[in-house]
Amino acid sequence: MLLRVDPSSGQPLHEQLAGQLRAAIAAGDPGPGDRLPPARELARTLDVNVHTLLRAYQALRNEGLLEVRRGRGTLVTATAIERVDLVSKVREMVAVARKNGLSDSDIRSLLEAQL
Repeated sequence: MLLRVDPSSGQPLHEQLAGQLRAAIAAGDPGPGDRLPPARELARTLDVNVHTLLRAYQALRNEGLLEVRRGRGTLVTATAIERVDLVSKVREMVAVARKNGLSDSDIRSLLEAQL
């Protein structure tokens, strides 16, 4: 797994990292059950603030891709690969809905109506 950040990009660093980690997980490297490098170590390697990396980890945790176990590290969840696909489809659906003029509240209402 090779991660790189582009400080000159208009995309925030944590989003760059989360996107690259998401893509790596989708490709199976790291795979379900694999441990990610400690945040401090990886942040030092990438020359980014540890909070930037933790923000990326948190976003992936919220998506159900990572599990943080105190004292054991950050692991890829067993269902991560399926969730990456689901998150990708949801992001695509939201982008299409916005392109067609729907507001975020309209999108939420549509989703809630399907539950």
